[in-house]
Amino acid sequence: MTDRRQGLLAAGAAGVTVVLWASAFVAIRHVGHEFSAGALSLGRLLVGSLLLAAFVFSRPRRWPARGDWKLLLVCGLLWFGVYNVALNEAEQRLDAGTAAMLVNIGPLLIALLAGLLLAEGFPRQLVIGSIAAFGGVVLIGTSSSEGKAETWGVILCVAAAIAYAIGVVAQKPLLGRLPALEVTWLACTIGAISCLPFAPALVRETADARPSTIWWVVFLGAFPTALAFTTWAYALARTSAGKMGATTYLVPPLTIFLAWLLLDEAPAPLAFAGGALCLLGVAISRHKPKNKTRQASTPSPGETVPAPD
Repeated sequence: MTDRRQGLLAAGAAGVTVVLWASAFVAIRHVGHEFSAGALSLGRLLVGSLLLAAFVFSRPRRWPARGDWKLLLVCGLLWFGVYNVALNEAEQRLDAGTAAMLVNIGPLLIALLAGLLLAEGFPRQLVIGSIAAFGGVVLIGTSSSEGKAETWGVILCVAAAIAYAIGVVAQKPLLGRLPALEVTWLACTIGAISCLPFAPALVRETADARPSTIWWVVFLGAFPTALAFTTWAYALARTSAGKMGATTYLVPPLTIFLAWLLLDEAPAPLAFAGGALCLLGVAISRHKPKNKTRQASTPSPGETVPAPD
């Protein structure tokens, strides 16, 4: 396959991911009226795991090496487990657009992790971007009259973003050794297992929920989880974590549009300003000065390198 064709397929896969992840913020907000955060997480991950398993076991599999399981556990527990529970709980307090803007400080956090864990340092643009994004988070936190509920929602979104960033850093080296579909299924299954304590709540709330709401849970498991995480992994295997993280800049504006269209809600004016400041901070942190050349062996902030087995 030519590099151009491979690049187009990766871009297409990333586009599918962006659209489905934006729809997930809206669906979570809608379903949250009848499902608690933990129950929704478990239901979504169970659907995703079962659907992915049907595809994984229909073809030859490459079982992970012993050293891969540490990264799979990190990815599954944090990105699929903690991320889902934190985000679902946050959207009980925040509108979908505000939550999407906050979670998308993830690429900046990836760059910070690269500085801490990969000895890439902290370039000036990363420090400036971090300060700008932190200011945006503060603005969003003060944008509503809901007080403590709003602040707690912001904290949960930041926690979800941290879990997402660590998950991406852990996932990237796995995709050099294992198929994207298999990595996604294993991580999703690990996340589902970690959410099993919410099983009683899921059974109880499913019995009380409207059929249409249950179908929205199935949608979240089938499309934003099973399909979108697979297309993400496919694209991530063919590009850097930093470049893939940058594609998620498109999620907040698309989420805001869908939330306005389907839920008739929009972020508060100050939250818009805070979200713009967050995304500006991320963009600054990802900026590469044109007048500076780097050695090919040195990864840029936010990119990951294979970890030792």
